[in-house]
Amino acid sequence: MAKNSLFAVLLRSPWWISIGIAAGIALVSKIALPEQYAVYGIISAWPFLGIGMIAAWKQRRAPSAARVTDTLEKICAMSWRDFSGIVEDAYRQDGYTVARLAGPAADFAVSKAGKTALVSCKRWKAASSGIEPLRDLQAAMEKQEAHEGIYFTVGAVSDNAKRFAAEKNVQLVQGADLAKMLLAMRNNKEVSA
Repeated sequence: MAKNSLFAVLLRSPWWISIGIAAGIALVSKIALPEQYAVYGIISAWPFLGIGMIAAWKQRRAPSAARVTDTLEKICAMSWRDFSGIVEDAYRQDGYTVARLAGPAADFAVSKAGKTALVSCKRWKAASSGIEPLRDLQAAMEKQEAHEGIYFTVGAVSDNAKRFAAEKNVQLVQGADLAKMLLAMRNNKEVSA
């Protein structure tokens, strides 16, 4: 599914929006369409109802804001070795093959379903990340023939770095998204305990 398709956007939105759209379509169909066609209009609301139910299920399972904040605080208090170990374990628990790398650009390579990504955790505590560590990661991706790069940071990322990441297939995982990702990856015990 495309990242900005209607259903992808609705999956990221509060569940009640999709349910409201489904109810609106059904109501308008019942009121505005002739009786013999109203059922088709009502049936056309079903995909929105389904998306609303999926979104509700996902949002119910999502960690609370307090848990995300607590997890971020724990991450910030960790050493690089502990943090990279937790990220490595989270990827392993999620079914990835993980290989440690020696070098400044990336900490390890993760592989799943024939695709390889290089993961960089070294500057996760930086208050602000610029383009330079992303260039290093992208160069390592080319050298290792990786499909994508993943850069972890709890701090902000400059606009230039964000543009560079989008152009070079580097996924930025920062702040609350970092905490949510680690919590979602098989409820990593060291972080969520």
